[in-house]
Amino acid sequence: MKKVGIIWWVVCLLCAIVAGVLFYDWRKDTATSIDSRSTISETASVETKATALLAGGCFWCVEADLEKVDGVISAVSGYTSGSTKNPEYGNYAEGGHREVVLVTYDPAKVSFDNLVEHLIKHSDPTDALGSFYDRGFQYAPAVYYGDDQEKQIAEKVISEIDGLRVYEKPLALMVLSRDVFWPAEEYHQDYYKKNPIRYTYYRNASGRDAFIKKHWGDKAGLFARPNVAMTGKTDWMRYVRPSDAVLRERLTPLQYKVTQEEGTERPFDNEYNTNKAEGIYVDIVSGEPLFSSRDKYDSGTGWPSFVKPITEDAVVLREDRSLFGTRVEVRSRYADSHVGHVFDDGPKDRGGKRYCMNSAAMRFVPKDKIVAEGYGEYLQTL
Repeated sequence: MKKVGIIWWVVCLLCAIVAGVLFYDWRKDTATSIDSRSTISETASVETKATALLAGGCFWCVEADLEKVDGVISAVSGYTSGSTKNPEYGNYAEGGHREVVLVTYDPAKVSFDNLVEHLIKHSDPTDALGSFYDRGFQYAPAVYYGDDQEKQIAEKVISEIDGLRVYEKPLALMVLSRDVFWPAEEYHQDYYKKNPIRYTYYRNASGRDAFIKKHWGDKAGLFARPNVAMTGKTDWMRYVRPSDAVLRERLTPLQYKVTQEEGTERPFDNEYNTNKAEGIYVDIVSGEPLFSSRDKYDSGTGWPSFVKPITEDAVVLREDRSLFGTRVEVRSRYADSHVGHVFDDGPKDRGGKRYCMNSAAMRFVPKDKIVAEGYGEYLQTL
């Protein structure tokens, strides 16, 4: 019995140690190993081709997410916006500073608006009083601009994403003029690499990843718009899948079943099977263009059929083994909506393909409304 008692106390002691490691508030750990802030400061002050200053709550998480973006050269955690000089982790909030990350990036690979979009998708942009369970203005999300152009870009991206109604609340992301950036202590830099266990526990417990997955799913790491620096286009943010809650409110039961659950509507008894008007067909979920009336034909199957998509990259094809055989599923590129299937029994003189679509997955934009609805570049496809 005595031996059992000793074993019991050893087990309890080990459990207490493990609990201490897991539940300790590592965000408040102001360890004394502040060893090379000058080195960080020198690195951050070097003239670079392009930089961005972003705030999205805990800078450990923001830095980790941004360093994974193709085109980002470096990301440095630090403080800004306060009145005190040389702030430290133990007193930066008292001086009015906010946790931020200074991003150095290659504009040929990623643009400023891409980075703003990424910040929004990887934080809670609706919370002006903190970030997840870190409370206080010092954790509130913000985009800092260096000139009027960056200010306009940031405001436009925020407005566009806000208009998607992806979130249940309006965006509260602040757009502020850039101030002096103070690099954080060395032990904060690349914290996710130096302390992977502590970092992973903190991040999971904060609810950040669950929040991101809820609102963006597997689209959080993708840019819905192309690089503005290379294309000049700034309106592709509308081609994003809203949250499931918004979709259930916005779509009819049939539209939801088809686009989100890979359902199929009844043949002949659907909206566009016999439609012969000139125009384009867009994703009912995101509005992204899918097909042109010029490529539509009567296949006799009871579903609207096309010989090809409106552009080569307008749709994504996937293998579908949901029935007894193998079919090729057609999905929209940005919203990932199920639209229909493609078969090899189409008109031979027009390529031999039959894109068999569900009317419930699409919305028809007539020719006389294409320009007004922002699809002017697709007039040439009619």
